[in-house]
Amino acid sequence: MFSSVTMEQTALITGAAKRIGKAVALYLAEQGWNLAIHYHSSGRAANALQEELEKTYPNQKFVLFKSNLQNPFAVEALIPEVLKEFGDLNLLVNNASVFEGSSIQETTFDLLDRQMMINYRAPFLLMRDFARLVDRGIIINFVDTRITTSNSDHAAYSLSKKALWELTKMAAVEFAPNFRVNAIAPGVTLPPEDKDESFLWKLAAKIPMKRPGGAEPILKSLEYILNNDYLTGQLLFCDGGENLAVR
Repeated sequence: MFSSVTMEQTALITGAAKRIGKAVALYLAEQGWNLAIHYHSSGRAANALQEELEKTYPNQKFVLFKSNLQNPFAVEALIPEVLKEFGDLNLLVNNASVFEGSSIQETTFDLLDRQMMINYRAPFLLMRDFARLVDRGIIINFVDTRITTSNSDHAAYSLSKKALWELTKMAAVEFAPNFRVNAIAPGVTLPPEDKDESFLWKLAAKIPMKRPGGAEPILKSLEYILNNDYLTGQLLFCDGGENLAVR
């Protein structure tokens, strides 16, 4: 992959301590970015990531930011805290999310509120503040290949990601030309923390590519968005064709 950064650029990644967020953090650090590493409950993993990055890239800056994205006041404090520490911010990656299964009829108010707050309202507030407080930049939102279906087995989650995709398009129009806003939709990428690789391969058997994608396709899509300065309001599917409604 070729370089996606020139010099002294800073990225805020939500949910950066583990899984896809960590992969994004490692990739951006390799490309020379300074990182604001957001986490909530994964303090041990966040500290380990920070130590790894500082050891590998001693000339770059990596700072941890603990914030509960379910608390709107904490969300509204996050961008100002990052700017106070770094002085500027060039990239916002809305990666953090919660994934809970429940049909519409089974969805409690608390589950709906949690899904919408973390997966949609928090990115909304962060995007708003980024556009208000920074002159120009790039926003990348992680949605989900589920946004192309009307399956209700994860009703609140799917609706929150559908809303985030609509917000991506709306913000791409409002924030242009100083901000580019795009989205990435993973599919069968990594197994849930309580499952192993065999679970992932069973899911992948139903999609055109017949295999899990892992993080690499996501990082290639991230690279494409960063390097294509004429791309905005777009959604890149990293799902092996799952969005084509092959079930």
